[in-house]
Amino acid sequence: MRLIFKRYLHPIISVAIFFAFLSLTFSCGKVNDKEKAEPFVLLKEPIVKYGFPVDSFFIVNGTVGSGQYLSTILSRFGIGLGTIDTIARNSKPVFDVRKIREGNNYSIFQTRDSLKTALYFVYENSPIQYTVFELFDTLRVYAGQKEVKYVVKTAQGVIESSLWNTMKANDIDPQLALNLSDVYAWTIDFFGLQKGDRFRLIYDEIYVDSVAIGIKNIYAAQFDHYEKEIFAFRFNPNDTVGYYNENGENLQKEFLKAPLKFSRISSGFSGGRMHPVLRIVRPHHGVDYAAAKGTPVMSIGEGTVIQKGWAGGGGNSIKVRHNSVYTTQYMHLSGYAEGIYQGARVRQGQVIGFVGSTGLSTGPHLDFRVYKGGSAVNPLTLESPPAKPVDQKYMPQYTVLKDSLIRDLQKIVWK
Repeated sequence: MRLIFKRYLHPIISVAIFFAFLSLTFSCGKVNDKEKAEPFVLLKEPIVKYGFPVDSFFIVNGTVGSGQYLSTILSRFGIGLGTIDTIARNSKPVFDVRKIREGNNYSIFQTRDSLKTALYFVYENSPIQYTVFELFDTLRVYAGQKEVKYVVKTAQGVIESSLWNTMKANDIDPQLALNLSDVYAWTIDFFGLQKGDRFRLIYDEIYVDSVAIGIKNIYAAQFDHYEKEIFAFRFNPNDTVGYYNENGENLQKEFLKAPLKFSRISSGFSGGRMHPVLRIVRPHHGVDYAAAKGTPVMSIGEGTVIQKGWAGGGGNSIKVRHNSVYTTQYMHLSGYAEGIYQGARVRQGQVIGFVGSTGLSTGPHLDFRVYKGGSAVNPLTLESPPAKPVDQKYMPQYTVLKDSLIRDLQKIVWK
């Protein structure tokens, strides 16, 4: 046994030494390879604007000035009038160059050499939409759209004077005041807000190029008005968007609370009032809303225009019949909206005219009147039946959404 062990011991040792030598050589080789390897370079992602890599061009940014057209802009960059005329004709299916507007932004993309040849003209139709004009070869024109991001945000505020001023005081986009007034248009009279009323809400803000450009959706809101909590939750079953309260009741009603977005009541409904022009006491069967001349006036409900024209002391006037019971009248208008004529069908919230001072009037205002069964009623005390609530088959889905949004609203701390 000892002889057999001695016989095989030397070969085994030799093999082990051989493989150890190979392993050492391989390891040394790996180290040397690492020492000789090129360093790894992380390439920067190119900056892209309107679909073009910025580093590849020399870019001139500008704003359309007063009296400027496509020709006046492009001719400054060496583009001939014949080429400009062809570009204008090519662009018609995509964008009518006659609609280039003062104040809108544009960019010229030029070559980076000493000639700085203009290759592309990009016109921003809006903060989101733009049109690209190729200035070479086929002079192609095509539309583009910037990347739009929606950021969920929260806001809150306590009313001191008006909803608009409260938004500004809390560094909130005042556009949100308009959106919020749309949500509660059938529920809260925003002309009658009192100091101490408060709101908190969850909404989407729209961002383009890292700049906020507006508001998209309000998902949930709580408005404490006269110490009453009024909730609003956005729900869109079956692709029908609406706002509902905590019980699933629709906040939209048959009539808007007021025919103007923002204003103040200068004179109320009265059985006897001193007329500001005639200087005699007589009934005033409407509500006067003081507002600047030209302020849009909306129909408070869907209906048919039954009268448009001069109404004596009421000046330019419009009457809308909403159903067999209710009719509304809008007086002292400075003018009428396009498409408004006797017999025209109007939608709820549609602009039908503009505040003026026609007829017997001492200044620009809207005299707004409501008739129920032919008799004048106080618009401020008008009760309006609600629209349809959440369908019962969607209530489980709505309840889950509503409960979640209420919890999120309660996380917004009043300041």
